[in-house]
Amino acid sequence: MKKRALHEDPIKHIAWKGDRLVVLDQRWLPRSVKFVTCKTATQVAKATTDMVLRGAPLIGCAAAYGMALAARRNKLKDVVAAEPVLRRARPTAVNLMHALDHMLAVAKSGPEKTLSRRMAAAAVQYFEHDLGYNAAMAKLGAALLKKNSNVMTHCNAGALATAGIGTAVGMIRQGWLTGKVKHVYPCETRPYLQGARLTLWELMEAGIPATLITDNMAAHLMKTRKIDAVIVGSDRIAANADVCNKIGTYGLAILAKHHGIPFYVVAPSTTVDLGTAHGDRIPIEERSIQEVVEIFGSKIAPKGAKAHHFGFDVTPHALVTAIVTEKGVVSPANGANLRKVLNN
Repeated sequence: MKKRALHEDPIKHIAWKGDRLVVLDQRWLPRSVKFVTCKTATQVAKATTDMVLRGAPLIGCAAAYGMALAARRNKLKDVVAAEPVLRRARPTAVNLMHALDHMLAVAKSGPEKTLSRRMAAAAVQYFEHDLGYNAAMAKLGAALLKKNSNVMTHCNAGALATAGIGTAVGMIRQGWLTGKVKHVYPCETRPYLQGARLTLWELMEAGIPATLITDNMAAHLMKTRKIDAVIVGSDRIAANADVCNKIGTYGLAILAKHHGIPFYVVAPSTTVDLGTAHGDRIPIEERSIQEVVEIFGSKIAPKGAKAHHFGFDVTPHALVTAIVTEKGVVSPANGANLRKVLNN
């Protein structure tokens, strides 16, 4: 099978039209391809909360576009009012906060009569920066892998979660193109099944050999199959290099440590939150229990069942082999090395 070049991304999941933002509705994948059109910042916020779009970098890009939509009347008060609406959309992904802080600063940096033009240009630039970050991280990360590696990943940290080819899946894709990755084992990622619905779909679209596993198969494969690396993304990285990612990541890191398998985190510098000292201070989103007790609207638990649905967990930096950012590789993963790389 012909290997697609790194820039040949077949997934067109977000499009800026100047007066609206069109996004692929990821809730329907892989069953069907549908799009949602957002004409206001409130609609962008709702699409983010409802998981129409997800993935920390993409959430940040969408928020930037949402702020641009709020600026269309050239009124600063509209932008200021939209900012908290967007900020509440997803509390854990720090890329959202980074994008909003940046766009608010842009809004206040010039006259109102140029507000709409400046905000649209800033949103496009924010998106393009993430594109570049993806490509840089892919190459830096793939260089860490040995030839013909079997790798495991969790949740979806691919093109659907970013502006470009993805963070963790971007590294995997570059590894596949350069002979570093032989096979990928994506975990299904309960309860929302991002690994099964999204990551596997991306890998298959790119022609990368992959075999889906349930989350509780990970330890068995690490013990009985040759797994050479675990590669994940992140929604927030604390100042001490603790990593917050989709629920289940912490358990995978413990398993990888026990089996002597490198554990790599791939995330842009916009995911780093130097204002949060350590992982215990990261807010963990709790989502609707319906996503646990139901699958695609069909109940899988008894009527009236109680459930927990923590969206994320925190992996202590001691369990992380390296953090790959667009500015360089943080290894060993600790606060001092993280700041050193970010300051490059």
